[in-house]
Amino acid sequence: MKDFVETPAGAVPRVHTKLSWRDRFGTFRARLGITRNNYKVTPGLYCVGSPTPESPVVATANYKLTFDIVRKEMNGLDAWLLILDTRGINVWCAAGKQLFSTEELARRILLTQLADIVSHRQVIVPQLAATGIAAHKLNNLCDFKAIYSPVRASDLKSFIKSGYKADETMRSVTFTLRERAVLVPVEFWILRKYIFIVSAIIFALSGIGPGIFSFAAAWSRGAAALAAGGAGIFAGACLTPILLPWLPGRQFWIKGIVTGLPLSLAVSLSFSNVIGTSGIVAATLFATAASSYLAMNFTGSTPYTSPSGVEKEMRRGIPAQALAALAALALWIGSGFTGGAA
Repeated sequence: MKDFVETPAGAVPRVHTKLSWRDRFGTFRARLGITRNNYKVTPGLYCVGSPTPESPVVATANYKLTFDIVRKEMNGLDAWLLILDTRGINVWCAAGKQLFSTEELARRILLTQLADIVSHRQVIVPQLAATGIAAHKLNNLCDFKAIYSPVRASDLKSFIKSGYKADETMRSVTFTLRERAVLVPVEFWILRKYIFIVSAIIFALSGIGPGIFSFAAAWSRGAAALAAGGAGIFAGACLTPILLPWLPGRQFWIKGIVTGLPLSLAVSLSFSNVIGTSGIVAATLFATAASSYLAMNFTGSTPYTSPSGVEKEMRRGIPAQALAALAALALWIGSGFTGGAA
């Protein structure tokens, strides 16, 4: 925060458009998922530059990552920033959860006394919030008109300077390689808390055999299973989003199979002298199921899916993944008795 701008409704905080190293470090932590659930700013009215009553009003979410992106792209503008209480959730997800809603927008306009601060009755809202904003209802609730901004914050300045005119590229939703890759780190961060527990279970199951339990078998067979599982995780959480446009099939759980099956099979085969044929099948099944499940996580992060489509995919994918995991469990325990165990 820089200082304050005095208005008829009181002092409004003026924020920097240049991000500090703390902001960038916070972004890094948020991208990893470390501060993902509690990375937010206080809802209310802010400003950039030296806004006047005629200056535009831009509404966005109180997820700090979103807030930082928007204020950075407003460098050189004089504008008001209306921050809605979306409980620290980004615009697109908040709109889907009805947190970035017509009611919250109208409520925030009234709470900040925006009508006393600006001479116009217009507020720019994100295009990706369209599912939560009903323009006609907003007008009835607070006498403000909603203007939908471009998809990307980087086009915001051009949009405002052109008199709120957006070309086709500004309205088009993209999902480029860079946009997909930036989602990968958080998946690995979320998985970290499950890896120790799953690893312990795998090692325990790997030691079961003719002699009831063998620590040597637990180590050798467990290492093979973990290597295959790691391949499945890498395929589902990394390869699938990166290769997304080129993978066959429309549903993500199938795309996860396409990446997970060959990679986990190759890793499992490299341990054939340790785990045997049934162990190879078991490890491959387990790793492919993991890859399929992790790939399905990305249905909520892409512009390719809809809520009904995601539900349909889950009804198909989860039973198949569970069946594969159960079959893998039975085969893995059985392989300890039939060969490949140390």
